[in-house]
Amino acid sequence: MKFLARNLAFLTGALVMSSCGIFGGDDDELEPAELLKFKAKVSIKKLWSAKLGGESDFLRVALQPVGDGHRIYAASRDGNVSAFDPETGKQLWRTKLDTDLSAGPGVGDGLVAVVATDGYLIVLDAGNGGENWRSYVAGESLATPLVRAELVIVQTVDNRLRAFSAFGGAARWTIEQSTPPLTMRGTAAPVPAGANVVAGFDNGRVLAVDLASGGVEWETLLSPPTGRSDLDRLSDVDGAMAVVGQDIYAAGYQGRIASIAAESGQILWAREISSYTGVSADWNNLYTVQDGGEVIALSRRTGAEVWRQAALLRREPTLPVSFSTTVAVGDFEGYVHFFSNLDGEPVARVRVGSSAITSGPVVVANRLYVQSDAGTLAAFMVREPVRKRDAPDIADEGA
Repeated sequence: MKFLARNLAFLTGALVMSSCGIFGGDDDELEPAELLKFKAKVSIKKLWSAKLGGESDFLRVALQPVGDGHRIYAASRDGNVSAFDPETGKQLWRTKLDTDLSAGPGVGDGLVAVVATDGYLIVLDAGNGGENWRSYVAGESLATPLVRAELVIVQTVDNRLRAFSAFGGAARWTIEQSTPPLTMRGTAAPVPAGANVVAGFDNGRVLAVDLASGGVEWETLLSPPTGRSDLDRLSDVDGAMAVVGQDIYAAGYQGRIASIAAESGQILWAREISSYTGVSADWNNLYTVQDGGEVIALSRRTGAEVWRQAALLRREPTLPVSFSTTVAVGDFEGYVHFFSNLDGEPVARVRVGSSAITSGPVVVANRLYVQSDAGTLAAFMVREPVRKRDAPDIADEGA
């Protein structure tokens, strides 16, 4: 009964938020921003595309490609898990599971992990796609599983973080946080930080948990709830988190973006920016999307705003990711937009298809991988400019 009550509360929150327009708010009557016309300054080449499976029906599931340095893995809503050669797009194996999927894949230790809508964690062999085991996680998961230190870590929408043995699926430990009366649909994917796993929760808290023991190393309130109503007090940490060196970066809805010390949980700096997509990082900047759709770059070290781009207002942009000299963002019409990482100006645009892109693009090595809600996976690269033959070689100058 306790579990049922939690799910009803979550469902109520999701329905309320959809009616209030999480992705539009009072601007429901306003149209999405029209696509800007601009002169492309960066050439983007499509390398290959592949059909993964069926559509995800705008459910905003957490299906996103991932790489392990040798292969690219991806999963479809209707239960297909596939491995591809990153250079050619050749399908190396495909496993058809007997269930719909809501999250994954996660990869590590020669394993590929996905989570089914019926509450099962399913782990496959990364080499051939054969199923190794499945374990019941007792809840819906909308977060990519983490495979780390011979464990598979799963976070469910009822604010539970659970660890299973990577070799056999036996339960190792569970962490549980309180669930507010209203929550948004989504869960932050747990991320590794040294010997810990870091997770964000719907009560606005970020925890570091020891991988081996399941003990809480530190706990930080990222987004303190404010206001009188349950709606006003929403402070979910649902978006992506980033780890660079000893710094953790996280964002909360109706809250703030903060830099957190990985060793202590101390907040190093914070900015009042509300985001449900979370943050990504490169060595210099953080990238996020504010609720209305503005793409924002912040200095990673100080939190100072570097640039802000409003070209994607109400286009439901995905989490921005750093790609070469650009920042790549998907939208609800299947476009991938590329902005300069220096000043945020548009430099290129491609289209994967007419279906929405709700999972953020993924960068592996020098390739960008994008999965659409129609179940299409596409790979892109930046086309280097052709050098004129009569141009002097830099090495010959001054010789």
